[in-house]
Amino acid sequence: MFADFLKRLTAPQPAPLPDEDARLALTALLVRVARSDESYDDEERQRIDRIAATRFGLLPFEASKLRGEAEALEAEAPDTVRFTRAIKDAVAYEDRIGVIEALWQVVLADGVRDASEDALLRLVSNLLGISDRDSALARQRVEKAS
Repeated sequence: MFADFLKRLTAPQPAPLPDEDARLALTALLVRVARSDESYDDEERQRIDRIAATRFGLLPFEASKLRGEAEALEAEAPDTVRFTRAIKDAVAYEDRIGVIEALWQVVLADGVRDASEDALLRLVSNLLGISDRDSALARQRVEKAS
């Protein structure tokens, strides 16, 4: 279903993604982090929906539909390293910082900082070209807002 999209995303020199494709890729990354601790619950799904609705100006049903598509894409996407590097090459830096904040919102949604989620978020931050310091600042902003 997403073969052409993934092929474009993981091309040696990917072009910047159109907004709709970037939304899908970034939401799939949120899903991947949420699934990383082997517990993908309703609270995390709802958090992803709220993030998508807020970040992309979507109505609740549109955000839920986007999450559903992102869940399917995430299941078909290559390993996290290739997938995240492809997003880095195709998405502007400012948007990637926002993604790190959104990822922290998902990680902290269930009130528990799982070691596997922390490790994956460190890896994803690095692969997105975001420093540990900027990721920590993003986490602190999310914790303050909660």
